[in-house]
Amino acid sequence: MGEEHVGIGRRVLLGSAVAVAAAAVTGGPASAAARPGATAAGPPATASGATAAGTGVARTGAHGQVPGVWREFARAPFTHPQIPYVGRAGFRGGTARFPRRPVVADVRDFGAVADDGVTDCAPAINRAIAAAGRAGGGTVLIPPGTFRIDGLIRVGHSNVVLRGAGSDRTTLYATKNLTELIGVYGSRYGGDKSSWSWAGGLVWLAPTARLDSLITAVRAKAWPFEGWTGNRRDEWETMTTVAPARRGSWTVTVTDPRRLRAGLVLLRLADDAGHTLLEHMAGDGPGPEAYYWDDKTKLTSYVPYEWPVRVTRVRGREVTLERPLPLDIRPEWDPRLTTHVEALTGSGVEGLTLEAVETPQSPHLLDKGYNGVVFQCAYDCWADDVVVRHVDNGFGLVAASACTLRRTRVAGRGSHHPYFCREGSHDNLVEDFTVEERTVPARADTQLHGINVEGLSSHNVWSRGDMRMGTFDSHRGMPFANVRTDITVNNNGRHGGDASAGPLFGARFTHWNIRVTNNRAGLAKIDGLAPYSATVGVNTCTEFDQIDVPDFTGDLHSRLELYGTTDVVRPRNLYEAQRDL
Repeated sequence: MGEEHVGIGRRVLLGSAVAVAAAAVTGGPASAAARPGATAAGPPATASGATAAGTGVARTGAHGQVPGVWREFARAPFTHPQIPYVGRAGFRGGTARFPRRPVVADVRDFGAVADDGVTDCAPAINRAIAAAGRAGGGTVLIPPGTFRIDGLIRVGHSNVVLRGAGSDRTTLYATKNLTELIGVYGSRYGGDKSSWSWAGGLVWLAPTARLDSLITAVRAKAWPFEGWTGNRRDEWETMTTVAPARRGSWTVTVTDPRRLRAGLVLLRLADDAGHTLLEHMAGDGPGPEAYYWDDKTKLTSYVPYEWPVRVTRVRGREVTLERPLPLDIRPEWDPRLTTHVEALTGSGVEGLTLEAVETPQSPHLLDKGYNGVVFQCAYDCWADDVVVRHVDNGFGLVAASACTLRRTRVAGRGSHHPYFCREGSHDNLVEDFTVEERTVPARADTQLHGINVEGLSSHNVWSRGDMRMGTFDSHRGMPFANVRTDITVNNNGRHGGDASAGPLFGARFTHWNIRVTNNRAGLAKIDGLAPYSATVGVNTCTEFDQIDVPDFTGDLHSRLELYGTTDVVRPRNLYEAQRDL
């Protein structure tokens, strides 16, 4: 898939971007020039106008306004200083369709019983999933009805799909939490916090061996790292070192290509004593250089930065990737392509509701683990038409990359993290999502976050959302280059994050076409907080409740355009416009 983009050529890509911008102004579809292989289009004829904020120039048409920053992006889509390239986020580069794998098992054939309220169907469902795994993949059907589960549902084999009859027809009714099923899960950073407050799911999509090792570590109270290189971050081998390259490149030059084939690898970047890798993630320059990194021990524990990516072609020492580089590659960061733990790929969960027994929400950071659906060490996986209800934490991406969550919903008595994205999760897509208003008033000792991102996670997208509560949460840990676009939010949540986790934002965060119904600025309007960020098409907001100050001194080099407008920015959806290139 990466080869297609590399082969199109820079002129056609940039012409495509201009065509998309033209379509946004006129309200019509992009011309044929926007398609790969067509002739590049010239700039459209438009009337000029000023942005609401007076920062930059917008082009005005009958159906909306195209900000100047979009036209800049169209000229340099892979290297723009404020807007990240996320046009290939999600399953298989953001494909609109998920695979329809043949049905190989029906949970009733393995002992599952619907609607009796007594039978624990978790063992039967897991047996059916295991049978599909042994068959090399396929779909496991859960028919209409309510199926009681007293245990964890595990999807640990690649190319296995767990499919209900629809979120309004198939329900898994969970009676126990992860503390009961696995044990107390403390924090590797100390204290009395429960890691079930941000980890694990009652439906858990993770490679079998990786999940087994995590459960063993939790039961041994050896609190693990959760990502691609094992519980102690030592399960990897160097495949080759990598020559210097620039952010946005689709190819890299390696020292020794002999171990490389088409398939998944990790790009590993370590930091140096001067923390120049972290400075680069923050945009480089005087502000990041002046920042004091040494006491940010939680943040520095996230380094080395590990980016999973598929190699699409090896030609001599030149290696083509399916996505452009998220960062520069510099020799001082000891850049390597490495192995990783076995990945879960090509698996999904569809068409069901996971409803936990309704219990009061636990005090903040003491969740018991009535958690929803989690993807971990997963690549090119998905959820579609899935609802979670009465959960502590809804949908999780933990060291997950290139996954799509589509048509998902968090409902019921109220959640701590409706969505969480952490531990180096990259290139994921959450679209057509809903966070419903809670059905039970919040206790004073609980906290609501929203759509969370943290832990050096990058190039993730939240698109077309309806957030009736929550906020655009960063838990520090300097996530960077993430996009929230075309979202309506009642901005009543708060962010978390330890001081030792460092900055709220790295470079190239973009909030594009955001409708804040309660007019609270916090974490939605980020031009005064996030370095090298873009806040575009956000209605007028004011600061109240939780108010933050920037982590970096000096000029943030942020962009604020079409501020004070509602749903007039074109393109309306930044991710879709990039994808349509």
